[in-house]
Amino acid sequence: MAAWNRSDSRSTDASGYRTAMSLILLLGLVSAFGDLTYESARSVTGPFFLTLGASAAAVGFVAGLGELLGYGLRLVFGMVADRFRAYWTATFIGYGLLISVPLLALAYDWRVAAVLLILERVGKAVRSPSRDTILSHATHQIGRGWGFALHEFMDQTGAVIGPLLLAVVFFRGSGYRTGFALLLIPAVLAMITLIVARVRTPHPEELEETREAHTASEVEAAPTTSSRLFRLYAGFTFLSVTGFAAFPILSFHWVHESVVSASGVAILYALAMGVDAVVALAAGKAYDRFGLKVLVAVPLFTVAVPFAGLQSKLWMIGVGAVLWGCVMALHETIMRAAVADLSDIGRRATAYGIFNLIYGAGWFAGSTCIGWLYDRSLVWVGIFVVAFEGLALLGFLAMHRAAAGDATAGSAHDG
Repeated sequence: MAAWNRSDSRSTDASGYRTAMSLILLLGLVSAFGDLTYESARSVTGPFFLTLGASAAAVGFVAGLGELLGYGLRLVFGMVADRFRAYWTATFIGYGLLISVPLLALAYDWRVAAVLLILERVGKAVRSPSRDTILSHATHQIGRGWGFALHEFMDQTGAVIGPLLLAVVFFRGSGYRTGFALLLIPAVLAMITLIVARVRTPHPEELEETREAHTASEVEAAPTTSSRLFRLYAGFTFLSVTGFAAFPILSFHWVHESVVSASGVAILYALAMGVDAVVALAAGKAYDRFGLKVLVAVPLFTVAVPFAGLQSKLWMIGVGAVLWGCVMALHETIMRAAVADLSDIGRRATAYGIFNLIYGAGWFAGSTCIGWLYDRSLVWVGIFVVAFEGLALLGFLAMHRAAAGDATAGSAHDG
């Protein structure tokens, strides 16, 4: 199966290639401004909640609930976008909800801050299926993995710059509220750039062949959201994400143990995002060459995160931040690219919605459990992570067997 071995759907049309690359770069710039806005806030969520009187369990619950809604609602918004073909409209609404981040400057209770952070996650739920569908049309021209990797690289550029700017604000003696208020600027720039992208490429679906243009054999062979391989991929996603320690829990630990300051947390988050950007490029190229096989790296990197990140030595914490960035790079490139290869063009946004529902459910379950276990014993955190990543590896092997079986059945059918 092509999706298992390699992804190679690029077009040879020069005009289409230029249009696709332009759209990818513009969407990447939009995401860079968006990440500069919300990743700055997310980098200090744990310490900020600590100043507002929240516990580690509360931090884990809020982080998990935000991801559950932010990912779970993508199924609804993905289905709506597919139904009405309102991909650009949903993208604009979603990015508009970035306004909730600057409003954190007015939050003096952790519950109010939680509502604003969750609202930002809902905004991402609104835009992500549609934006990724638009992006998938463009990546059809240049290679799924490489296209998503370029987008992720630009996306993470903003994620690096944002926390560093926030660290500068802290170094100059200002607090969280001043930093949050300044994030209104990149939020506005994201909307302006999105308008430019919409004007330049109003019909991105034209960059990819329509379903009717596929040959009969290609349509018959194309996986769907009801295929066994897609279901196994969804299970693998849930297991691997459930065992992933969220950054707010890591940063809560660092400040709680007095290892680093709030500005130090922002710098470590910027380090993780920088690693994410670089690793994303390599991961994207690997996916285009080897296909779904590269997913084995996800549980292998994820299992190491808490064993390094939940330590009290600065160098170990640095290693944990690097590993965390590596895992995020794998999530945002190869795991997103795989969805496009495992779904047909007519239900692409719905497929992304299903994927993100599973992803968010795993993030919520994992963050809530890890936060609860952290308040009791770090040993139990380690056991929890090892158990789920071990199950994820078994899920990966099941995917491998399913793909091999489909390939054998396909050969027999051709014969």
